[in-house]
Amino acid sequence: MNYWLINCIAAFLISVFFAGVLIPQILLVAFRRNLFDQPDERKIHRGAVPRLGGIAFTPVICSVLALLLGVSTLLGRLELCAYMARNAATLAFGFCSLFTLYLVGMSDDLIGVRYRAKFIMQILCAVLLLAGGLWLNSLHGVLWIHTLPWWLGMPLTVIVIVYIVNAINLIDGIDGLASGLAAAALIIYGCAFFMIGRYVYAILSFSTLGVLVPFFYYNVFGDVKKRKKIFMGDTGSLTMGLLLSFLSLELYQASADTSELLDVNPFILAFTPLLIPCMDVVRVFMRRIRHHGNPFLPDKTHIHHKLLALGIKPRLCMVLIVAIALVISAVNILLSYAVNVTLLLVVDVLVWTLVNIWLSRKISSHDNTISAAK
Repeated sequence: MNYWLINCIAAFLISVFFAGVLIPQILLVAFRRNLFDQPDERKIHRGAVPRLGGIAFTPVICSVLALLLGVSTLLGRLELCAYMARNAATLAFGFCSLFTLYLVGMSDDLIGVRYRAKFIMQILCAVLLLAGGLWLNSLHGVLWIHTLPWWLGMPLTVIVIVYIVNAINLIDGIDGLASGLAAAALIIYGCAFFMIGRYVYAILSFSTLGVLVPFFYYNVFGDVKKRKKIFMGDTGSLTMGLLLSFLSLELYQASADTSELLDVNPFILAFTPLLIPCMDVVRVFMRRIRHHGNPFLPDKTHIHHKLLALGIKPRLCMVLIVAIALVISAVNILLSYAVNVTLLLVVDVLVWTLVNIWLSRKISSHDNTISAAK
């Protein structure tokens, strides 16, 4: 079997095992120290649930990569070591950025951090990724723009990174949604990286996917009464958002450099898997600004809140949204061979807007029906 394929499978399976061992221990500590996410009027869960699941993500991912590197070296297979050496700057600054946001998220989950401070740290992490060589030097036809000068591409990259991090953070509203959307994106990224020969990033994608599997089980199927349920918290959502922005930017650059291996528009391939949370956060922020001025004040207007308002069960909401994200990704990637990228994105936004308008009208009709019945 192919050496790189073995490493990808091993990364996934070892991450599943490590996270599966670590998450129950986090649950145990959380209950002993009373570290819970208490229910309130905005939240749909009942009972005290620990929100420290994301603490497992970064240590497991880094341990798995280090373990694979060590085992490969012991066996005399230096391909992984050589590949990481060639990508040393990108990986080093990437993991430095990851650990920085990991500490910010953990602080927020344990003692609370103001959103302005988190925002500043997100910008710092984005700058670290820039230092590693990841920045948007082209839009590949989006708005008919191609090459970007550094003075425009670098600030735009910072905005994109902070945008994606917050999109994943804010979509984490019902069980399994953020982890499900992230898993769908990671499957696409892992397969794409493998196909274009960027194997270290494929290993990183599948390792991250492996971490999400046991978390998803405890988050979606865990029983609150049996103390088996856990949330990822800001530690998880922020670091997952950073990892997805890191992988999407790397794929954006790599697929442009290897277009002969994977003839898909780089913008579509890299960012379509994140389209649902990214479009949702724009709509929510615009609504918040219209109604009370501060886009960072929480409310119940995300796409999952709209589906819940129609009486759809939370688990079905999660499945529907993740399935829609996969369908949009598949359709966009397939159509990118024949359809202009700008037109494709305009259609995506238009369809998303019309769906949200339709849902709002259905909610209004649903509420009127309930009021009349009373």
